[in-house]
Amino acid sequence: MFPTPKPVLLPNTYAYESEPMVKPTGFREYDARWLFGSEINLMGVQALGMGLGTLIAELGQTQEIVTGHDFRSYSASIKYALIAGLMASGCKVHDIGLCMTPMAYFAQFDLDVPCVAMVTASHNDNGWTGVKMGANRPLTFGPDEMTRLKEIVLGAAFANKAGGSYQFHENFPARYIADLTRRPRLKRKLKVVVACGNGTAGAFAPQVMQAIGCEVIPLDTELDHSFPKYNPNPEDMEMLHAIRDAVLEHKADLGFGFDGDGDRCGVVDNTGEEIFADKVGVMLARDMSALVKDAQFVVDVKSTGLFATDPVLQAQGARTQYWKTGHSYMKRRTHELNALAGFEKSGHFFFNAPLGRGYDDGLISAIAICEMLDRAPGKTMSDLKEALPKTWSSPTMSPHCADEAKYGVVAAVIAHFEAAQKAGTQVAGQPIRDLVTVNGVRVTCQDGSWGLVRASSNKPELVVVVESPVSEARMHEMFAAINEVLGTHAAVGAYNQTI
Repeated sequence: MFPTPKPVLLPNTYAYESEPMVKPTGFREYDARWLFGSEINLMGVQALGMGLGTLIAELGQTQEIVTGHDFRSYSASIKYALIAGLMASGCKVHDIGLCMTPMAYFAQFDLDVPCVAMVTASHNDNGWTGVKMGANRPLTFGPDEMTRLKEIVLGAAFANKAGGSYQFHENFPARYIADLTRRPRLKRKLKVVVACGNGTAGAFAPQVMQAIGCEVIPLDTELDHSFPKYNPNPEDMEMLHAIRDAVLEHKADLGFGFDGDGDRCGVVDNTGEEIFADKVGVMLARDMSALVKDAQFVVDVKSTGLFATDPVLQAQGARTQYWKTGHSYMKRRTHELNALAGFEKSGHFFFNAPLGRGYDDGLISAIAICEMLDRAPGKTMSDLKEALPKTWSSPTMSPHCADEAKYGVVAAVIAHFEAAQKAGTQVAGQPIRDLVTVNGVRVTCQDGSWGLVRASSNKPELVVVVESPVSEARMHEMFAAINEVLGTHAAVGAYNQTI
């Protein structure tokens, strides 16, 4: 028997130390995120492990799983609580220790283990923890699995049994690094800034980039879980500006920024200008579709409209499908279509063979970009960027909205724009040309300017992105139109950043 998890328990009480606490909203669409201490306790994490082990058996999968943890002050203790639950459910646990998330995905293949549970808060602020899970490599859980996991854990419907075991794999990162660097060295000598925001990637990224032939300028690569400079998030302008300064100071060819668990990569060009990940995706798609006939790509709904309109991609026969935002959705769709690659505006890139195994890895993304430059002698990163048709794009902007309210707000915003389209009402002074509602709502005006509103899958926030192929002024007009609609909802709070 194990106690049924409670949604709230008070710290410094007998109950807090003797019962599991699991806040229900921590079960997200495709992974799990909680504030450690106030939304989940260690017994709650243990319950999560028992629930995950139970679900794995229920799915008919062998109860064998890879675990690892990112660099936070509390991540190791959370991982061991998770392992206790997994072993109680009968799982054989393969622990690879401190690692990046893609290293855990790689371990599934390298150790021939079907399942994964990576303890990571990704780029979230300190205090957050979470688990990225999967039971069918290279895929991770989607809404169906997460809903069932939530039912098992909150209902304490565990099917525990004897037979669990534990194995630690010593110095596993060496195997991952050897796999990544088993490729021809770059012919072109590239000087690159490698920025890690003091997150987990700092232990691995510099040596990988050096091994493929780059001259590496390390930036905030020392492990420090207090994140003294900024959160390791390559969508955060503070991190991008720090990379810019280092690129200009060292006259580097480009700068890479890796997020807290190493599955995303941000890019700054040789002029110090950040290139949002969707534009990097267009550049890579151009490069890859020149090598592979009739290349298929998948991109998320936050991404630039260039994937559909770029004349080079069209001439090379490339086909692109817009899909739901979220690493799990994108990974699954890229796998289903056997696409050459999937690109997400947040910086999650998914490469199938020959470059990758279908999962998101920031270091593979960085290697792909370096190899693209290797195939473009005499061209700088800014040259490749300037060769794209000009658009004006916002960063990802996130107004606060409670988990309990955000999906209702998005449903109301979708209804608003559907009604506007039906009535012929203009948005930002133009008729609506197209609405995409596969994930929130992406409203496109007659001139191709568009705005997106969706619910964040892993934080109490909405996500807003705008772009215009016409002018910076039109981009601002789209944002004003979107923001005016959001302003009618009291549940929508302050933005983390705006244009």
